[in-house]
Amino acid sequence: MPVLNSIELEGVSSIGWDDAAQDAVREAGRTLRRIMRLDVLAVGVGVDAEGEREYRTTIRLFFEVDRQP
Repeated sequence: MPVLNSIELEGVSSIGWDDAAQDAVREAGRTLRRIMRLDVLAVGVGVDAEGEREYRTTIRLFFEVDRQP
């Protein structure tokens, strides 16, 4: 049975919350192996003076821990 660890990340996108979550997973995948699942913890949006939206999605990623022989 695998042992899992988790981290919390926040992705940011000008497109939407889904894209923000995908960005966080994509970045984490550069250094983490065997990502097993994710939970969406929160979503939010910021609006600047020009009306530009910044979508934010906070996720918890679960990944398998490397086992040393």
